[in-house]
Amino acid sequence: MASRSSSLHFHRRLYSTFNQWSVRQVRKSDFHGCLGDLDGHISASDFIALSLQKTGSSSFPWHRLQPFDTSHTAYCKAKYAAEKFQILQFALCPFSVRESKLIAHPYNFHLFPRDELNIGMPSYSFSCQVSHLTSMAREGFDFDACIYDGISYLSRAQESIAKVRMGCPTPTTSTYVLKSSSRQSIADSVFIQRVKSRVKNWKDACNSSTKTNDALLSSLKKLIIGSEQYGSRPSMTIDVCSERQVLLVLELLSDFSDDLVPVVIPAKGGGTQAIRAILTSSKDDKILLEKELQNLEEEENKRFRGFREVIDMISASQKPIVSYGSLNGVYLIYSLLLVGLLVFFLFLLLSSFSSNAFLLHADFTFIHSKFLAPLPPRIDEFSDSLHSVFPQVLDVQHLMRNISGLNKPTSISSALSYLKNHYFAPVDLDIPVEGTGNERKFHGHNAIKLCHLFTKVCSVLKIDLSGVQFNEKPLASNLEGCANVFASFPPCNQEPEDEGEDVKISTRNVRKVSCGQLVFLWGFRDGMTAGLLKAALQGSHEVLCEEFDVRFVGKKCAILVFWQPGLSETFLDAIHSDGILGSLKDMVSEGLRAASYETYKRVCRLGHWEADLAESLERATSEADCETARLDIYYSNNSLINLNDL
Repeated sequence: MASRSSSLHFHRRLYSTFNQWSVRQVRKSDFHGCLGDLDGHISASDFIALSLQKTGSSSFPWHRLQPFDTSHTAYCKAKYAAEKFQILQFALCPFSVRESKLIAHPYNFHLFPRDELNIGMPSYSFSCQVSHLTSMAREGFDFDACIYDGISYLSRAQESIAKVRMGCPTPTTSTYVLKSSSRQSIADSVFIQRVKSRVKNWKDACNSSTKTNDALLSSLKKLIIGSEQYGSRPSMTIDVCSERQVLLVLELLSDFSDDLVPVVIPAKGGGTQAIRAILTSSKDDKILLEKELQNLEEEENKRFRGFREVIDMISASQKPIVSYGSLNGVYLIYSLLLVGLLVFFLFLLLSSFSSNAFLLHADFTFIHSKFLAPLPPRIDEFSDSLHSVFPQVLDVQHLMRNISGLNKPTSISSALSYLKNHYFAPVDLDIPVEGTGNERKFHGHNAIKLCHLFTKVCSVLKIDLSGVQFNEKPLASNLEGCANVFASFPPCNQEPEDEGEDVKISTRNVRKVSCGQLVFLWGFRDGMTAGLLKAALQGSHEVLCEEFDVRFVGKKCAILVFWQPGLSETFLDAIHSDGILGSLKDMVSEGLRAASYETYKRVCRLGHWEADLAESLERATSEADCETARLDIYYSNNSLINLNDL
């Protein structure tokens, strides 16, 4: 009891310590004004810590990461959560370490998926969990400010769709290859000659010294040569019918003259509608126009990107990202550390989860879904996509495994408490810029805590972080072990062999077992416990005379664990056969159902996220039976026609 009181006392002091540091609170009204400062802080820092506050993480208990989940089923759960819930706070903290001083620049961005462009994006709706919103309300989160002044955003994929829908011009040609890759056809040659002749006649007319004061003649002349105006500069529009013609026109204009600037005009239905050629009067005028177009493009992009401007800034810096590998659905909200004995209960609950073969970065599935593109169906594709944006992601929780006493999942505050009580690792926290009273709220301090924990863990492990520059000095060898721990998966053209992956059944049982040795059971009598169900199964079949265990997943579903290979297949064959005998037959007649781990994988892959796992397994089993029946009908020998009988 004394240790519990000591832990709670530390959490209170930790809250007070971090709450004295200012965190810059950023909303829509001052978002663009802070980007310059943020860019400077990111450039001057060595690492960037990230922490999110979301509207939820899991709808029902079994949707959380379980000890028996493989990396692929865990990814399915994280994908479902990221697509269902939203991010309301994005805490970001660029930081550096100089000797024992941690220099941090914390920001906390308030987000809201507002459809500012009236195109139905980024989100029509999203789900919320009462527990998450309640915890945010206890912290004093201003929901009115979030809804009315929260920063909106579009992902990269959504931005491309939006530009096509709105027909926004593209004032640069950087996305096009200016040299056609294949030989020109006769049609290409005819098209090029026609465009070349039009451009030449138009340029000659624009440069002609013969001028007229007659407005009608001047208009007719412009109409005949196809001349238009782009501001004060003459221009002409060249219609194109294919992307091949786009490449040919851009190549022609680049070779034809040094005083022409092309602008790509996209079609609203996708593709390119035309190329606008703008004539400049001199080399300096061309440079000025290109700069104007570049600024125009940047302003146009800001309308679409919103908060994604920050994500692109982080990605462009190529700095290592420091994260806390939170298990899916187990996201600790630090304000609860102030709520008496509930803290201790939550700590024990979170510590009961297993750190499986895959510590899923639930935060990064959210980041990918909201700011990059829809999450791919496979974890290896997600890993490749994320790695292309964030080359180095350092998982503090993975790094903590190297410290005795921190090898199990725990909260950041509890980890800091443990390090303080067992190791001497002094770290002075320095936040150069003081904030206003409004900025001194608790929101966003999770990122500061994460920086603090990362620095202390590295200090205990004797990892020197002083002056680490990602592009100039490689990461310490000790850090490489915790970088991109989610990135080692089979190539996309290979099917994952989850059945051979060893998992735990619970943290209380340290033994591991192959997925193929697990059987899911449901449909048993109400009021059953793991002990009662095991006693009822014991000896009901010859395979159940061997060693096995039972663990409940919810109230209506249980896992049957065979510790000897091959017994699970025998049991499934027996329970689905017509010749079943004894007490097992009685249980089956009363409604007992069984399925292999493959059915559980099917549930996660197809997204059968019912309230209870038993309902999801029943649905997946029924669908599989229907598919099998259809195959039997389609490929029955009785339906084949023998041509020799005709």
